[in-house]
Amino acid sequence: MKRPLILSSTLLFFLFVFLSISFAATTLYVTSENAELKSESSSSSATIVELKRGSSLILVTTEGRWYKVTTLMNESGWIYRGKVSEEEPEIEEAEDDEGGLGGLLGGLSGSDINADAADSSRSIRGLSPEAKEYANTTGTPQQSQDALDSVISRTVNDAEINQFLKEGKIGEYAD
Repeated sequence: MKRPLILSSTLLFFLFVFLSISFAATTLYVTSENAELKSESSSSSATIVELKRGSSLILVTTEGRWYKVTTLMNESGWIYRGKVSEEEPEIEEAEDDEGGLGGLLGGLSGSDINADAADSSRSIRGLSPEAKEYANTTGTPQQSQDALDSVISRTVNDAEINQFLKEGKIGEYAD
């Protein structure tokens, strides 16, 4: 008679563990600047609130590319999956208010591209002294150097990137 009792208690224990893991709340973090919590799972739906990068959210459910979440202030709504991550983002002080690609799309995951601070800041200033020296040594035409400097000096703001995403039906704007 003791054998069924042991089997039953073991089965109940594993069932309890499975249910505990299944219903554990998943915390998500906002990885994009000014991500919008929407009233429905659509980019065209009303915005409930703008969320700051690093904000914590509790995952309620998923629907396609959208997550239904609850904020720590108990606001409930939908956010596009590309704007959040299960990993808390590093929050850095911005050098300017433009935001740019890193701010708007900072949460995109899956890339193995890495750059240290020196590489990032050098790309903002143009060619590094080493690259200029190499270009001069190898006889790279000045016209090519000027064209590259022109491309590197261009900036794109959040509104322009958002317009590009809408027109291209990319990310949260894809139907």
